[in-house]
Amino acid sequence: MFAVIKTGGKQYLIFPGSKLKIEKLEAREGEAVIFNSVLLIADGGEVTLGAPLVEGAKVNARVVAQGRHRKLIVFKYHPKTRYRKMRGHRQPFTEVEITEITQK
Repeated sequence: MFAVIKTGGKQYLIFPGSKLKIEKLEAREGEAVIFNSVLLIADGGEVTLGAPLVEGAKVNARVVAQGRHRKLIVFKYHPKTRYRKMRGHRQPFTEVEITEITQK
């Protein structure tokens, strides 16, 4: 069984028991999170495709960790004009573990 959910402006293919890093959610570690934006559910040979969402479907997950990705360097450079600008960025994320996929 697997599903496709939408969160943080991105789509994720998920399986029960899988862990993934998504855009930061306002939830503490250990809390339960419910995703209602389910785009597709496949259970064996039966596939349910939403238009755009699957009615009555939800995905339950548990927050494993809150953190920040490794630093990315943003370097802007214009040759011959002495223009150099260097910045760093660390994107915050929430790591969740998928517990169950349900459909009514």
